[in-house]
Amino acid sequence: MDQLPLVLGTGGAVLLVAVLAVRISTRLGLPSLLLYLAIGVLIGEAGFGVQFENPTLTESLGLAALVMILTEGGLTTRWQAVKPSLGVGIALSTVAVGVSIAITGTALHYLLGLDWRMALLWGAVLASTDAAAVFSVLRTLGVGKKIVGALELESGINDAPAYIAVVVLAGGTTVDWTLPLLIVYELGIGLAIGLFFGWVGAAALRRAALPATGLYPVATVAVCVLAYSSGQFAHASGLLATYVAALVLGNSKLPHRSDTLSFAEGLGWLAQIGLFVLLGLFASPQRLLESIVPGLVAGAVVLLLARPVSVLISMAPFKMPWREQVFLSWAGLRGAVPIVLAMIPLGQQLPGAERLVDAVFVLVIVLTLLQGATLGPLAKWLKLSGDGGPKEIEVDAAPLDELGAELLQVRIQQGSKMHGVYLSELRLPEGATVSLIVRAGAGFTPLKTTRLQELDQLLVVTTESSRNTAELRLRAVDRAGRLARWRGESGN
Repeated sequence: MDQLPLVLGTGGAVLLVAVLAVRISTRLGLPSLLLYLAIGVLIGEAGFGVQFENPTLTESLGLAALVMILTEGGLTTRWQAVKPSLGVGIALSTVAVGVSIAITGTALHYLLGLDWRMALLWGAVLASTDAAAVFSVLRTLGVGKKIVGALELESGINDAPAYIAVVVLAGGTTVDWTLPLLIVYELGIGLAIGLFFGWVGAAALRRAALPATGLYPVATVAVCVLAYSSGQFAHASGLLATYVAALVLGNSKLPHRSDTLSFAEGLGWLAQIGLFVLLGLFASPQRLLESIVPGLVAGAVVLLLARPVSVLISMAPFKMPWREQVFLSWAGLRGAVPIVLAMIPLGQQLPGAERLVDAVFVLVIVLTLLQGATLGPLAKWLKLSGDGGPKEIEVDAAPLDELGAELLQVRIQQGSKMHGVYLSELRLPEGATVSLIVRAGAGFTPLKTTRLQELDQLLVVTTESSRNTAELRLRAVDRAGRLARWRGESGN
């Protein structure tokens, strides 16, 4: 108990410094995860002298943080944005992972003199892209939705097959004809569990009359955590179950959706900060110096050979333009996930595991600097970046349980076709009405002759039976203007 104030104070100070580091990293153009790692190293044995050498605990905390990161990624991913890239994303997260493991393992077997099992283990650890890095970097580049959607799906899904491969190789499981069946079972049941918890959780949250708004985000995250634990108990992929459940929940008509997304985003940042500081605390600078050469060799193999070839093979059925394939190859961002996966063989005291962990640290730092600094210029050089077009309106809903109604809060984005439309031209269904408009910080009761403007916020009161129709109409006008019906736009 005497140490509790010191522990809490230190944790609060580290968290505050890490939050401020986001602003510094943005100004300097550096990925924030490197600053988090640096904070951990500064606290550790080379700095303030805090000793932390527990790989099992690091693995457990790392997986817990990864669950939170995948939850945030799934909740904030729009299905409409990733749906056109579903086939590409699945191919990248399955076929490309297998090809990458084979190529990386073979190359490192000969280049670093590793035995086949350890070489393939290196390949499995390095096969997964990092969800936190992808979600934070790609959404700011203005790259086409199809490419971003494919990379988001890949980073959200490929942790599962990579984790399975690492567990199999680290545990010394016999590789025979049953292994493909095991992988299909783990991924298939994980998918089913994620869908089940997503659908059931969304239905329950829509019907629940919780006494406080803040309980809805907590309950949503709890559903995703239950999906993970259920997947693990079923000997399936809990990571895949987590992401799928979050994806379903995030694209359902949840009460107080914007509050839930804000809570999940903050939780995701907290998980990233805690994870990278913890990994930096675990790292040994002296051992890292000794691992520079193997780390650079492994990084070069992954970046220049394994990733491009795996993209080329997995994209063969989709006839993707070469520019997009080049960008996909370079955008395979690595982050905390490979380090967490490397903790699994270290926790099992596998010979050579410590060398793997140190090399992965070096690789992640180098690739993060290299790819983070060049991804934007590469997108411009390939003519793949732009403004991404106008954003769709944001619609948040809150139930009015005793009245049998719902309250929709609508934000009109810049570039929306709703700009200039008269209120009467919205033609909302019976039972739905715009009760308030907030413009430039001032609210007023609108008339039928009121013309909507960009950045307006609308408060729409609707009965439960008219809620879906009203939202579809709002989205249709947002996309196609007052003549949305004539242009065949339904809002779906």
